[in-house]
Amino acid sequence: MKSNLMTLVVAIVMIALLGFYLPEVTWTGARIAGGVMIAICFPLFVVARWQLGSSFSIKAKSGGLVTTGLYSRIRNPVYLFGGLVTMGVSLFLSVWGPLVAAALIVPLQVYRSRKEEQVLASAFGEEYRRYRSKTWF
Repeated sequence: MKSNLMTLVVAIVMIALLGFYLPEVTWTGARIAGGVMIAICFPLFVVARWQLGSSFSIKAKSGGLVTTGLYSRIRNPVYLFGGLVTMGVSLFLSVWGPLVAAALIVPLQVYRSRKEEQVLASAFGEEYRRYRSKTWF
């Protein structure tokens, strides 16, 4: 729970610092797109982390199977929206940033989600397979 709260605090502080930068921004198409991505995906990221609660961990474990809220539609909303926020921030700051962010984040998130799937399938068996068949990523 401590690492869950710490990650949220760091993310909120980073977004707040970005907010202080806004008055000095020269708005371009890339910055608008990045800002829109951040504005939409960051609240969803926070909600996903909140809904995950004590099931959050850095290392894959089977603390519990969360299947409500955002998790009723998406198996990994923290990864999805966290990655989109990171790409939004990098797009806001640089045109090439999203490509670099995607190149780094996407393979890492896919690897982590596969590792977690193995752990959850082993721990929850058929219940996890049914859940997986009804959700995306």
